[in-house]
Amino acid sequence: MSVSMIPPATAPDFLARNGWGEAEILPLAGDASFRRYFRVVLGGVQAVLMDAPPPQEDPRPFIRVAKWLVQEGFSAPRILAAELESGLVLIEDFGGNRMREAVDARPSLERPLYRAVTELLVDLAAKPAMAVAPYSLAEYQRELGLFVEWYCPAVDLTPDGASFAAIWSDLLAPVLGAQSNPVTVLRDYHAENIMLIEGREGRDRLGLLDFQDALAGHPAYDLASMLQDARRTVSAETEAEMLAHYATLARPSQGFEAAYHVLAVQRNLKILGIFTRLWKRDGKPRYCAFQPRVWSYVERSLAHPALAPAKAWIDTHIPAEKRAAAWAGFSE
Repeated sequence: MSVSMIPPATAPDFLARNGWGEAEILPLAGDASFRRYFRVVLGGVQAVLMDAPPPQEDPRPFIRVAKWLVQEGFSAPRILAAELESGLVLIEDFGGNRMREAVDARPSLERPLYRAVTELLVDLAAKPAMAVAPYSLAEYQRELGLFVEWYCPAVDLTPDGASFAAIWSDLLAPVLGAQSNPVTVLRDYHAENIMLIEGREGRDRLGLLDFQDALAGHPAYDLASMLQDARRTVSAETEAEMLAHYATLARPSQGFEAAYHVLAVQRNLKILGIFTRLWKRDGKPRYCAFQPRVWSYVERSLAHPALAPAKAWIDTHIPAEKRAAAWAGFSE
């Protein structure tokens, strides 16, 4: 199923009502959801039009989190106009210089940029969480269930879901205990959701996107999201260096490293399920090409002693040929 990049019929009138009449509307991007993005150009001024069509999408969480991030001094897009009933939101345009492409084009930028995005998370963790729902055990388990529900049938496996859930309840118990003082977790913090904004310096240069699903949770979650990026390979050496850099600056409580690897595996098992669902249900096979990379991260973090129960379950129920090798026919 391809995503149509024809602007919604209501877009010209929405723009006209908000001072952007006669603006040119250019396709920008779609994503794994129903949201679509267009660049709006009027003379020498640009903005981004987000189309979040109801009932599939609700733009209110994006608006709420964006305003909180700006209030707290982070570079989220300013909201220029919104009409909730149509799902149209006009937001600040951060330009086209995305971290993913910047690092791929100039590998010398990798270390300083990963240090910068790690330091941003240190700053975020220093602030009380915004008023959003907690990252609960039920939510962690719902996400993990996507692996059993979608991934396993796709590779002709029917594992014991009850034992899987029981193991993860035990693994997540100390994570949930550490969330008694939660931080704002953006949940999709990776190199394709960071824009490098021209004319800004330091943390202000890092433009944040795709944070509408934010929850109050553990500070290690977004770090794992960035350092085990499903869409771009992050080496074990870079990951270890940034974990150490975070620990030096944030001085997290004991057990942080174990929580990091628990959440990394939890997140990546969820992603394996989601990417399979995008293929099977939504007709988006391109996400299958990312599965071998995600498996490499899973196996990297399963080596941590805290993950021994999860490693034993996966070794028992998911044969090696049903992991990365099962996706060799797909290419990025």
